[in-house]
Amino acid sequence: MTQPAPIRRDGRLQLLADALALAARGWPVFPLRCGSKAPALHGQDRCPRTGACGDGHVKWEQRATTDPAVIVRCWNHKPYNIGLATGPAGLIVIDLDMPKTNSSQDAPGGADNLLALCERAGQPVPATLTVRTPSGGTHLYFTAPDGIRLGNTAGKLAPLVDTRAHGGYVVAPGSTTPAGLYEITDALPVAELPDWLLSLLQPPAPAPVRRLVGPAVSGTSAARAALDAECDVVRAAPEGQANNTLNRSAFKVGRFVAWGDIAREEVEGAFQAAGEERGLTVAECRSTIRSALDSSARTVRARDTA
Repeated sequence: MTQPAPIRRDGRLQLLADALALAARGWPVFPLRCGSKAPALHGQDRCPRTGACGDGHVKWEQRATTDPAVIVRCWNHKPYNIGLATGPAGLIVIDLDMPKTNSSQDAPGGADNLLALCERAGQPVPATLTVRTPSGGTHLYFTAPDGIRLGNTAGKLAPLVDTRAHGGYVVAPGSTTPAGLYEITDALPVAELPDWLLSLLQPPAPAPVRRLVGPAVSGTSAARAALDAECDVVRAAPEGQANNTLNRSAFKVGRFVAWGDIAREEVEGAFQAAGEERGLTVAECRSTIRSALDSSARTVRARDTA
């Protein structure tokens, strides 16, 4: 079994300093498992319903904090990796992935695909705070526009180009995995998300002509509740059942996509993040989610018979 990357004796102090520096910028953080990308907090299925969860399970996005006292207490306990909750931080992070290991040598990666997207739009590649991931990928940090709530996306901008916003997080610089270090490569000010990229990320309004006929219900709230619940199921999947669980959960939520209650890109992004948190690879998540949603769309019933 792959072991986490060794942590220097001063690693705990450095991770604490990095977490405090992020919090000082107003960016809420939470602990990830040592040497891992997965949250170090308990899941809903193991919630003790005590402490912060006394009134019900509190997820990592709500547990993320900028409180220095809480951060010091947490990172003095263990040299946790650092999770940065992008939504509460007011950030949108563009995640440029590397091609699959079994891809041809000339297969374009996320950085190449973003460059091509910028060239087609007649726009420069945005200059902003940039972090290199251990796999060779890149995180581009942007401030989110006021008054607009964006969710995660998977491949919406271009292949191997994902985004993390509300409902998502990134592994912050200073963290390590068995593959290496997350480190800042361009310490530029965080730029505002360009308008032309924002227009590509905003979900389109559902087209009424594509909706299956059924009685009027609070579809959007029901869809979001179902998506949140099934993402929790994926995160808590038993060992060896993560992919099957992701397939079942995405299939269940697929009906809301077919009914026009929620954008497919938002569903894909949320499940992508949940699957990766559970330990599935980027490629496994993409393939399973796409297959499940396509299958659900082919078999979905009208709302009044569902």
